[in-house]
Amino acid sequence: MNAKPSLLARVAHATVSVHSNIPATHASNAIGLGTDRRGSGTLVSPSGLILTVTYMLMGAESIIVTLSNGDQYEGKVVGLDYTTGIGLLSIDGRDHPYLPVVSSATAKVGEEVFVVSSLGGEKRGGDCGVITYLGQFDAVWEFVLERCVCMTASALNIGFNGGPICDSSGNVIATSYLNFAELERPILGIPGEYFLAGRDELLRDGRRTSVPPRMWLGLLSYTLRDHVIIAGVMPGSPSEKAGLKQGDMVLTVDGRDISERRVLYDAVNSHRPGEQVNLKVLRNNQVQHFQVPAISVEDYLR
Repeated sequence: MNAKPSLLARVAHATVSVHSNIPATHASNAIGLGTDRRGSGTLVSPSGLILTVTYMLMGAESIIVTLSNGDQYEGKVVGLDYTTGIGLLSIDGRDHPYLPVVSSATAKVGEEVFVVSSLGGEKRGGDCGVITYLGQFDAVWEFVLERCVCMTASALNIGFNGGPICDSSGNVIATSYLNFAELERPILGIPGEYFLAGRDELLRDGRRTSVPPRMWLGLLSYTLRDHVIIAGVMPGSPSEKAGLKQGDMVLTVDGRDISERRVLYDAVNSHRPGEQVNLKVLRNNQVQHFQVPAISVEDYLR
């Protein structure tokens, strides 16, 4: 990207390093996140509001935020949105450098963008690329986005996730969420409109209140030849308690045929907290039936 050095410097100054310590007993450690988490964030207000990702903040006992000039602050969790994966924290002070967040609605496949990330402490790194995908995304751990922003990058490891993905004007159109070892979609971002839609509720209530919570069983899954296979279950989750196991093939949910992972997630999310989800699975060439109570993922990870 042909960006002026002053633009890159402005984005780098508004990108922070986030270092969180999580108790070993917190449920999120069961998916391999660890107790010592390092990531990036973006200052989005002069008063010290920082946009990052939920997995950096959930369960945190302490958070240290380091600015690009080396100054360090204690971070305080403001709000977590488990439906979209964005998290907000804050630091003291005024007149912090910050970036505007905008919707990705006008973004187009092929558009040039760039990402800036923390490399730890006051060090920052960046890379440019193009948008390769705008659309739905679902993950192995029962996470769904109705829209995501994927971009290329010249390096597979450009720093810690949670930093800004910016357009040519330095506006934040997405927050980097995951890095994939794929040539066409190495960086997946959460669109800026999710932050804009939830900001006021997260600031006021610490969570989203105008949208229903995402229902969750606590299973990991993947699609294989038009079949959904359970890759694992979360410790203490409804799936584990109900007896689901790694290797089970999900045939139906509530009588609905399941041929791909997103269909499974949508079927589960049609329930309310505490309702029974009826699964028919194939295990060792035998059909078995399970009733699993749906819960909010927030109730498990808070």
